[in-house]
Amino acid sequence: MAYRHSGAPRSYLTSTMTDRFDCYYCRDNLHGKKYVKKDEKHVCTKCFDKLCANTCAECRRPIGADAKELHHKNRHWHEDCFRCAKCYKPLASEPFNARDDGKIMCGKCGSREDGNRCQACYKVVLPGSQNVEYKNKMWHEECFTCFECKKPIGTQSFLTKGDDIYCAPCHDKKFAKKCFHCKQPITSGGISYQEQPWHSECFVCHTCHKALAGARFTSHENNVYCVDCFKTDVAKKCHGCKNPITGFGHGTNVVNYEGLSWHEYCFNCKKCCLSLANKRFVITGDHIYCPDCAKKV
Repeated sequence: MAYRHSGAPRSYLTSTMTDRFDCYYCRDNLHGKKYVKKDEKHVCTKCFDKLCANTCAECRRPIGADAKELHHKNRHWHEDCFRCAKCYKPLASEPFNARDDGKIMCGKCGSREDGNRCQACYKVVLPGSQNVEYKNKMWHEECFTCFECKKPIGTQSFLTKGDDIYCAPCHDKKFAKKCFHCKQPITSGGISYQEQPWHSECFVCHTCHKALAGARFTSHENNVYCVDCFKTDVAKKCHGCKNPITGFGHGTNVVNYEGLSWHEYCFNCKKCCLSLANKRFVITGDHIYCPDCAKKV
């Protein structure tokens, strides 16, 4: 904080006695002599300098009755001793900064000494200079660099990890999840399938490349397919109805026997239409029968 003295430096009231009067301390007659009145006591200048004078905070010598004195927060200085601790500029009639360590400085030196320090080089960031401020911390513009590539970030966007700062490309390269398909970082959005991250644009049908985010799909041998392509290119055909067995919708259960497959709802006796799922059956040619009907064929 900058302070400014009001008025001239303080001087003690001195006068010359015309009537008989003694010094409060040495009892010398003050008649016709200079004296100082301090705390309602009349003191000769010799006793004042020896017993009452304040000690200068700079030179550590008494501030005599004939000297001009400056004071601030219970500290005292000779007028000539009240100078900037850095450049030694006289501050008796100038604004000044009083630091916590007791030093008195002019405005310019105080700004340099007490100003914000760069978080990288720890030098003072001078007012008006190019700088970057983030979360109450400050950097010189040239010191605000990416922790990984060491290049100045400037006006680019950046991200943080702990106390370290990264430019967006380095952060994505080092910390972002990698797409299971293209192995590149996923910077925004994305989907998860079988506990693996994917770009939305990478999660497409293996055959027609249609985007599958938000659509029905199925997988086969580590590839994903839309419903139409799975039916056409991948799914087994039901030996009964000859339609694809997709696992979607009605009748998801499948019956397999000696390399042939049926929808569960298609696995019925050819003659009586009895469902043979989980029951004994007989195959004759391309048809299946229950044991009773098989005897009649």
